[in-house]
Amino acid sequence: MSTVRERMAGRLQLLAAAALFSTGGAAIKATTLTSVQVASFRSFIAAIVVVALVPAARRIPSARAAVVSLAYAATVILFVLANKLTTSANTIFLQSTAPVYVLLGAPWLLGERWSARDLAFVTVAGAGLAMFFVGSEPPRASAPDPATGNLLATGSGIAWAATILGLRWMGAQGGAGNGPVNAVVAGNALAFAICLPFALPVDSLTAGDAAVLFYLGVFQIAAPYLLVASAVRPLPALEVSMLLLVEPVLNPIWALLLHGEVPGPYALLGGAVLIGATAAKGWADLRVRA
Repeated sequence: MSTVRERMAGRLQLLAAAALFSTGGAAIKATTLTSVQVASFRSFIAAIVVVALVPAARRIPSARAAVVSLAYAATVILFVLANKLTTSANTIFLQSTAPVYVLLGAPWLLGERWSARDLAFVTVAGAGLAMFFVGSEPPRASAPDPATGNLLATGSGIAWAATILGLRWMGAQGGAGNGPVNAVVAGNALAFAICLPFALPVDSLTAGDAAVLFYLGVFQIAAPYLLVASAVRPLPALEVSMLLLVEPVLNPIWALLLHGEVPGPYALLGGAVLIGATAAKGWADLRVRA
């Protein structure tokens, strides 16, 4: 039985994790390195930190964890590529469509049935997704190719959905090397290895670039992951999901403050629809289970 103090600590940890996750887009745009360089070195640092801090992460990944690591690697690579091409808001909002793909894939991969509530969520969220592809946003310094970036961000959302489904699939099998941390470490190591050939040579690495890479690896991936892992135990799933919605809310704010990046009106509307639909579905699910 969790105590009030444990629940409060968990809430604060989740808010801190969401805030740290939310800085990714602005931080990625702050470096002069190429997208593949950021994706490679960020993941390398994150993998090293998690392995150093979590003993279970040092185990050899199981076969299932290795499969899930492929989806995780695609998620983090596409997230960086998208952030370099489109706005930070578009990237995080489009990645936040993952619950739609989870619902679409769950019957085929996990044997879970849809409910009328699920279909309503997919319909509304699909409308929000479509708003990102209505019209066209003009290129700008921080988002030179919004159309391509939006497609990559959509791919990141699909890959993140595959990661979530894979983690649930892993949960059906116990054993050493089959924990989420093993898939996360293997996925970051794989992202590093995939991007490395395209990241070299590094013609110049400024102190600022090195500081951003260190921040991204330690504070934008590793630290929030560890915070979430330790915070979820005393809290109900709905509260966890609601608190983590702080990430897509804060993400565009950091990009606005640091880069003067203003999302397009359709992106803001689509993001609001996606976040609102996700929150409403979580609340409805809780009421049904109660």
